[in-house]
This record gives sequence, structure tokens and C-alpha cells, in this order.
Amino acid sequence: MTAFTLAPAASATSEGRDFLPPYGHYVDGAFVDGSAADRLPVVDPATAETIAEVPAGTAADVDRAVAAARRAQREWGRTTPRSRSEVLHRIADVIEDNRAAFAALESLNTGKPAAVADDDIDSAIDTFRFMAGAARTLTSLAGGQYVTGNTSLILREPVGVVGVVTPWNYPLLMAAWKIAPILAGGNSIVLKPSEQTPLTTLKLAELVTGILPAGVLNVVVGLGPTVGRRIAEHPDIALVALTGSVGSGRAVAEAAASTLKRVHLELGGKAPVLVLPDADLAAVARGVRAAGFWNSGQECGAACRVIVHESVAEALTAELTREIGSLVVGPPEAGSDVEIGPLISKAHYERVLGFLERAEAAGATIAVGGHTFDSPGYFVAPTLLTGVAPDSEIATSEAFGPVVSVETYSDLPEAIERANATPYGLAASVWTADAAASLQIPTELDFGTVWVNAHLVLANEVPWGGFKGSGYGRDLSLYALDDFTRTKHVMLNHE
Repeated sequence: MTAFTLAPAASATSEGRDFLPPYGHYVDGAFVDGSAADRLPVVDPATAETIAEVPAGTAADVDRAVAAARRAQREWGRTTPRSRSEVLHRIADVIEDNRAAFAALESLNTGKPAAVADDDIDSAIDTFRFMAGAARTLTSLAGGQYVTGNTSLILREPVGVVGVVTPWNYPLLMAAWKIAPILAGGNSIVLKPSEQTPLTTLKLAELVTGILPAGVLNVVVGLGPTVGRRIAEHPDIALVALTGSVGSGRAVAEAAASTLKRVHLELGGKAPVLVLPDADLAAVARGVRAAGFWNSGQECGAACRVIVHESVAEALTAELTREIGSLVVGPPEAGSDVEIGPLISKAHYERVLGFLERAEAAGATIAVGGHTFDSPGYFVAPTLLTGVAPDSEIATSEAFGPVVSVETYSDLPEAIERANATPYGLAASVWTADAAASLQIPTELDFGTVWVNAHLVLANEVPWGGFKGSGYGRDLSLYALDDFTRTKHVMLNHE
């Protein structure tokens, strides 16, 4: 079994501490204290040290932010698409001008390796630039006289105040995925970042002061059961958008139902990697190495469940063992070679270890990794599990860590049925050299995104979102802009 060593940090401190934002809620264009004295620790997962303390928001803090957002939206919603586009370009510029600060803060707060943090910043910039262009595609449609003497117009309008709840795995990027299309559509925002990773969102709020009108973007830090719930149930919030776990999505949907508001949910996944006998096995292994362990596997579309034909399973396992065994684990300060950082928290670290313990007890074999390190940080070695039963917990539930399982199949229809037999429906991939199979199999997979001979390749031009337990609504692309606007029919009687 392959074991790993932890790359040593080149320095004892992170440069992210040089860029810390103000610690407070951001309401009506300024940082403000919370209504309660309680504080929440923000922890560096690579060292388990507390970086900062932020206010534990209350329902009253949310109410204050919603009032500001409601006032601001009236004017913001009347601005032209061109004006909103120019503002989004300026936000992209300010992120680009401060990319070193954002990347360092993201690494400090999440433990992300430099390459992962840099990619997040690049993607966030591109999201704002794409939505700046998309804002100018918002058009109303003139219809004909569907009723004699009456002409119809179809208008596209803002929905109003949008509540947003973002996760800890991609703090800035997931904020960008929501903020950019919501602003492009003429809406205002009350956003709750994860209480574990609020720093880059607060930094963004600090830097857009003076670019966005006061009250258009508001950030309230706090816990889900208090701040998140109040956002979801608030009568003056027209739509709530969440990226998070299935459990969080269910809680938001239930709370939102009290006011019948629209809900946009991007939730968890358990992405199958369906490998046909004719696949390029070396390419599969490289793809799983990258997409199964990106961001330490804390990725809802991660390539975490390999379903391979029994005739090539042994050969693929050898390729996977070699590729995964070459991953470099360490804190961000260990340098540019690091590919795997820590898990986000002690609780999540223990959760992932629990998955590994139960997988072994159920008969799976650890071919690579499966161990921890002598470190105060929350590091788990990249792990490959073989001999996995298709109905086992590790094959069907989201571990959300650096863990990939391998199971075999003998019959393709059985493999497709097995891939679909999951509560999730976010993403999947198919690996084959057969052109017909590459076109047919994706139509039979019940997932919002299906890659062929690739995995975890995203672009702002195409939608991202799932089916079933992975939620509904679409991020990225013009489909996101559709989600954050509404249509209105106006009929003009001219007889």
C-alpha cells in the first residue's frame, strides 16, 4: 500500500494574514457590528490555529440587511443593462488587481494549495466578466396580436432581493457564481458566507465599496440555523439561492416554503466515472487523479466513484495506484508542488475518516493512502479503495474528501442502472473510444452534466446544476441569468 509524507512548510506563517478584511457584517455599504456579542472563530485548517473571530449574526442582523437591500434594489433594478455590465466589469477589475490578496486569503482560510486558489481567482474574474456581457443580452420580446386589437409584450424583470448562502469549499468562487448573475439581473443581495470561510467574501465586500451602490450587496456572517434560516424565510426576500449539502438544501427549501419564494439549489453529488473496456486507461487514471482529488476531494462534482468493466479493472487499478500515489500533500506554505491540502475542519476530518473505517469494515481494500499525518492540521492522505460493493456506503454516499472508490461491472446496462441508482444527479463521466457509445450513454445517465473522456471541466458559457437530490436551478451561462429574473406579460389594447 502506498503511503504519503507531508511536505514541510517553507515558512511558519501565511502571507494571507497581511490581507485580512474587517471583521463585521457588511450592510448598506459599510461594515457594522452585530446585534449580539457572540463571536465565531475562523480557523486555518493547515495548522488548526484561529485566524480571526467574526460576529455570530442574528435574525435582527438579517432584517437590517434585507431592509437595506430592499431600498437599494428599487434604484439598482431601474439601471440599464449597460450600466450594470460596467459595474460587473469594475468588480472583475478589482479582483484582478487584488488577486494576490484573494489567493493568499483563500489559502489561509481553506488550506488550498496555491494552484487551486489561483484557479479559483481566475474563475471568479471570468464569471464577473461573462455576466457583464450577459447582462446586455437581457431583452424583452414583442409579440403579435394573439387577441384581435391587443399586442403582447414579454418583459424580463429583476426578482427583487435575493438571499444567498454559500459553502466553505469554494468561498470566493461560489460567491461570484451567485453575485454576478444576480446583479446582472438587477437584483440586490443578502449573502451569508460559510461561517468557517468568510474572509474572501468580506474582502470582496470591502473592495467593492464605492463601486456598487450602498445596499446592493450585503453580507451577514453567522450560522445556518439562525442567519441562513432567517434569509430563507424572510418575507421580503423573493428568491433564495444556496450552494451546499443536501441537508442544507432541504432545510432552506422547507423554510422558504413558508413564504412560497423561489429556491435555487446546487447541492451535493456522487459522480460516477463509467469506464468501458475500450477506454484509454492511462487517460482515465490521469483524469481521476486531477478530478477526484482537486481541492482535496471537497468538490461536489469530484470523480469519486469509478465503475470499470471487469476485463480492464486490474489494469486500471494499477494505473490509478501509480497516478494517485504521486500526489503531493502539504500546507499551502510548502510550495507550488503541493496538490492536496487539509480538509476544512476537525469535524469534517473525522467524518471522512469515519467513511474510510466503515469502508474497510465492509470489505473494501485500501490500495493507496488511507492514513493521516503527524500534524496539527486536518490532513488525510489521498486514498484509493478497491473491491467496493456497489451498494456500500462509500459507493453511494458523498464522503467529500480525498477518496476514490473502484467497483467493477460485467454488463453495460447494469453499470448505467447502478450509476443512476443514487439520490444524487449532479455530474458523471463516460470513458470510451466508441463514438456511438459516447453519444448514446450520456442520454441514459440521470445527471445534469455528463463529460465524455474528461471530468470536471467547466466553462461560464455552459450551465452547471443537477437533478434529483443534487437540487434544481442552474449556475453559470445564460441559464443562471434566467434563474435570477422573472417574466411579465403586458397586453396593450389598441382598438
